[in-house]
Amino acid sequence: MKIIVNSQPHEVQSRALSDALTELGFLSPAIATALNGTFVPRNSRESTQLAAGDRLEVLSPMQGG
Repeated sequence: MKIIVNSQPHEVQSRALSDALTELGFLSPAIATALNGTFVPRNSRESTQLAAGDRLEVLSPMQGG
């Protein structure tokens, strides 16, 4: 199914957000996710289902000073 990840189209097989993140290579536990503009907490990713055309934003913390 085609979804938009950080403004770029991607094809994913997984329906669960947690599985799709792994499939897309987002392996760090230190990320924030938003699906269609709504924040998704880490403990809700397994139960959050994706649909074709969804817009996913994945943010990781930046280091520096």
